[in-house]
This record gives sequence, structure tokens and C-alpha cells, in this order.
Amino acid sequence: MALRIVVLTKPVPDPAAAAERLGPDGRLDRAASPAVINGNDEYTLEAALKLADSMGAEVTLLSMAPPTGVETMRKGLAMGAHRGVLVTDPALAGADGWSTVQVLAAALRTLEYDLVLAGFDTSDGVGGVVGAGIATLLKLPLLSSAAKIEPNADAGTVRVRRISPTGFDVLEAPMPALIVGTQLLGEPRYPSLKGIMAARSKEVVTKSLADLGLDAAAFGGAAARTKVTGTTKPPARGATQVVRGTPEEGAKAIADLLASRRLI
Repeated sequence: MALRIVVLTKPVPDPAAAAERLGPDGRLDRAASPAVINGNDEYTLEAALKLADSMGAEVTLLSMAPPTGVETMRKGLAMGAHRGVLVTDPALAGADGWSTVQVLAAALRTLEYDLVLAGFDTSDGVGGVVGAGIATLLKLPLLSSAAKIEPNADAGTVRVRRISPTGFDVLEAPMPALIVGTQLLGEPRYPSLKGIMAARSKEVVTKSLADLGLDAAAFGGAAARTKVTGTTKPPARGATQVVRGTPEEGAKAIADLLASRRLI
């Protein structure tokens, strides 16, 4: 049986578009720029697709997003994922990290998988807690900061090369397991024209909170455990000094500046 991999993906405002802005309620104005797949999620998706190429793995995308999340998910399908599952419900508007963890965990309980892959964090929230939270709720082994993923389907285990402060650690755990990936997993591939055409016919299943057996009143902005209490603009950038000349002159200018501030 082929390895079953679920990749968590999130639509986020395109970092290459206009600067992100907050609405009157302190929440991110997601209508201000087009949505794209979160960059770090694309690296974990690339790792899953490489396993599909080498081992015949089946790759499912899982997102919690508004209904427009289907269109964002199409890029992942065009890259090579086999199917998608979108959890969408009006009650989820303004959901915080805790709601996201619970909802995605509930969705995973309806799926069969050997590995769940999550990006290190998202460009809109930068929390980096969803993967660990899901692993805790589902009692899955958590292998974090992965730079390489090596499943052994026959043994039912997975080995991960994890980035550490001193280099790398090698971890091994039984499957199913949840892996939080890094950009060292490899540059995401571009969708081919064939992949883009095929993505149109690939299955995307949508599920509501009721479909997952969840009470809508317990999720979304009304039930959020975190809230924005205020915002301030970052201070204006101070004066800069530009050094032009040879590398030696530049190095001397930097050393002189650090010495003048008693940093060396």
C-alpha cells in the first residue's frame, strides 16, 4: 500500500503584493491582496511530492480557510498533490491558533494517513504552534525542524534529519507521525502546464464544522482565546551610512563604527 501523506497548507496574503494592513477590528485585511499558499507549506509539499515520485506516496492537502481557499489549493494540486480537503465555515472567521489546531485535528481524524507534514510557520501569523498542537491533540510523535524525511514503509517508521543549534540530530519514530519541515527540504517545484490542466479535475472535498461534529459556537472570533489589544507603527528607520570603495575600505569603516560604539 502506498504511503499516505497529508500536507497542511494555508492561504495567506501574497507577500509580493501590496503591504499587509489591518482592518478596524485589528484583524488582517485579507481582501487587500491575493491569496497564495503559505511559502513554508510549499517546502513541505515539495518533500511530500518527492516521496510520491520515489515511493508512490499519495498526497492529500488539508486547509482551513474561506471558500475561496479551493482556488488557492489548486496550485498545490497542480504541483502534483492528488486531492484536497478544505474545512470552511462562516463561524471560523477570526479563528485563533487554538481553534485552528482543534479544527484541523478533527479533520485529520476523518482521514487515513501515515505522515502529516506542516510548515515551520505562516507568513501572516508567524506563530509556528499549529503542528505541535495537532500532534499533542492526536498523540502523534512530533519531529520538528526537519531538513530531510526518510520513511520506511516496511518497518512502519520515519527518520528525520532535524536542524539543531549544534548541527543536525537524527530522529526516528513510528508512523503515523507529524513532521514540521524547514526550507532545507528543497525548493518547491513550479506547476507544469499538464499539472495545471490536471488540477481542474482533481477532487477537493469541503467540510463544515457540523460535518466534523464540532459546535460552531466554540470556534472562530467569538471564541478566540487571543485578541488584538492595540497596534503601533514601527519606528521610522534611522539615518544610514553608505560606504563606497574597496572591500578593505568597507571592512575598515565597519570596524571603526563598531569600535566607536564600544562593541569591539
